[in-house]
Amino acid sequence: MHISELPREQFEGYELFFSYESKAYFDLRLRTSENVFAVELVRTPCAPIRKEFTDKLFAPYWDDPKAFGLWDGKEMRAILEITPEEWNNRLRITNLCVQEGYRRRGFGTLLMTRAREIARAQHRRALILETQSCNTAAISFYMSQGLSFMGFNACEYSNEDVPRHEVRIEMGCLL
Repeated sequence: MHISELPREQFEGYELFFSYESKAYFDLRLRTSENVFAVELVRTPCAPIRKEFTDKLFAPYWDDPKAFGLWDGKEMRAILEITPEEWNNRLRITNLCVQEGYRRRGFGTLLMTRAREIARAQHRRALILETQSCNTAAISFYMSQGLSFMGFNACEYSNEDVPRHEVRIEMGCLL
């Protein structure tokens, strides 16, 4: 196995396919009063759900993204894409994708280690990423990598994110 940077001129627009299954979600519960904003994310069992979506590498809205492939022989099995957030001196993981059938083999850990190394080499103050409240496997993985809850957006994807149990969660770690 080895990791190599993916040349932008060759991989710009490269389509990533994401899929995951979950038997739980983190239910967002908000309580407000005059003196309190209380937020709870409560792990809640549910009937199995499967989510699938696509994204593309080197999207035009990212500033100076870099992408890395993790190769198993001649086959790319996982991809990491990162971009600096100069205004707040963080490094954002914009994509982390491990092919189904190759998960839980250390590929994600190797790519997270690479992202952390790059963030430290660039003297970033934090490493951050986005996931969804229904992607409990990803949340567990990120927590195992030392990331923690940093925030949420209750209407990032639609006006129905909370009832759909698909709330954007920001996770990260200070460096």
